Amino acid sequence: MNTGSQTAVLALNLRFLLDYPREAARHIEVMPASEVSAVLADQPLHAIVPVWHSLATDVEQAVFIGLPEKKAADLLAELEPARSAALLNRLDEDQRERYKNMLNSHTAAEIRTLMQYPPDSAGQLMDPRVLSFRKDLTALEALARLRQAKWRGLRELYLVDDDGRLDGRVDIQDIALADPDQTLARIARKIADAVQDTTPREEVVEKIQQDAVTDLPVIDYDGRLVGVIRQSKLASAMQQETSLDILTMVGASRDERALSPVTFAVTKRLPWLQINLLTAFLAATVVGLFEGTIAKYTALAVLLPVVAGQSGNAGAQALAVTMRGLVLREISLRHWPKVVFKEVNVGLMNGIAVAVTTALGVYVWSRSLGLVMVISAAMVISMVAAGFAGALVPIMLQRFGQDPAQSSSIILTTVTDVVGFFSFLGIATLFSSLL
Repeated sequence: MNTGSQTAVLALNLRFLLDYPREAARHIEVMPASEVSAVLADQPLHAIVPVWHSLATDVEQAVFIGLPEKKAADLLAELEPARSAALLNRLDEDQRERYKNMLNSHTAAEIRTLMQYPPDSAGQLMDPRVLSFRKDLTALEALARLRQAKWRGLRELYLVDDDGRLDGRVDIQDIALADPDQTLARIARKIADAVQDTTPREEVVEKIQQDAVTDLPVIDYDGRLVGVIRQSKLASAMQQETSLDILTMVGASRDERALSPVTFAVTKRLPWLQINLLTAFLAATVVGLFEGTIAKYTALAVLLPVVAGQSGNAGAQALAVTMRGLVLREISLRHWPKVVFKEVNVGLMNGIAVAVTTALGVYVWSRSLGLVMVISAAMVISMVAAGFAGALVPIMLQRFGQDPAQSSSIILTTVTDVVGFFSFLGIATLFSSLL
C-alpha cells in the first residue's frame, strides 16, 4: 500500500472513530486484538477515548497491552480516573507499576487511590478480569470471542449496555445450544444479584446465603461491571464471616488472627474478660446470699452446676437460632415478640422434660422428695429464662445498633447463672423444711 493509500485509510478510520464510536467499538470487539492495537496506535487520543468507553473489558485489556507503552500511558491519563483504575486492576502487578510510573504524580496518585478498595470489601474479593458481551451479539460471535479469549471454567457470561453497565447474564450451556444466528438478548436472563465494589463482606455473605449464587458480579457507583467474585472467594468469605461471628460471641476481636502478636491479642481480649469477671462476681454474690442454706444442705452445692449447665446449653441453642435468623434476614426487630414467645415455650417444654429426668436421677441419688421438688422447679424456671434471654439478647443488641454476635454468650451466661442459682437456692430456702 502506497503512502497516499495509507493516509486515506488513516483518515477514514479517524472519521469513523469520531463519528460512530459505539459502532467502531462493536467492530473492534470481533477483530484480533493485535490488529486493533496497530490501528489505534496511529490515531489521536481524542478519537480513541470515546471508542474506549464502549469497549468490553476483556477486549479493552487485550488491546491496551498491544499499544506502544507511551501511547498506553497517554491513554490512561486521558481516560476517566475510575476507568483507568479499573483497567490497571486487570493487569499483572509488574505491568500496573510500570504504567503508573509513566504517569505524572498527580494522575498516578488519583488512580492509586481509586484502586485501593476498603478492607474486606467486594472490590478486594472480586476478580477484575471478567468477560462482558453485548445483547445484540449472536451465539456464533460469542463463541468465537470465547475461543479467542481462551478462558476456562466459566459458567456464565455477563451482558453490558453501550455504557458498560451490567444488563443481564447468559449461561454458557445456553450459548452452546442456541442457534448460531440467535442473539444473546433472546437467551439472556436477569441478574439475580450484584454488589457494589465498596460493599462490606458481611453484605456479600448475606446475598450469598439469600440467593445461593455461584458467582457474584461487582459493579461500580455508576453500575458498570468491574469484576466478579468467584465461587472460591464466596466460600472463603462465608467461612471468614462465620469464624468472625464465633470470635465476637465470646468477646474476641474480629481483627485477631491465630498468629497475631501477644500484646494485640491481650489488648483485644482483656476488656471482655474483665467484664466477664464482673458478671462472675455477680453470680457469686447470688450464691453468697444463700450461704447458710448451702452450709446446712451440702447436697445443694453438688447440684448447682447441673442447673446452671443445663440452662446455659438451652440458652445457647436459643441464641444460635435467633442469631441465624437475624443474619439471614428471616426475622427483624418487629418479630421479637414472636421469637421470644416461641423460645420461652420451647424452654418450658424442654424444662419439664429435663426436670422429669433430673428428678429421677436426684431421687435415686438422694432419696429426698423435697430435693427432687426443688431442683425440678428450678430447672423449669431457669430453662424458661434461658430461652427468653437467648432470644432477646441478640435482638436487643441489634436494636441498639450493635453487632448481634458481639459478646452475646457473655451476657447470656450471666443471665442463666444468676437465674439458675437464685431460683434453685431461693426455692430450697423457702422449702427448707422439706429437705
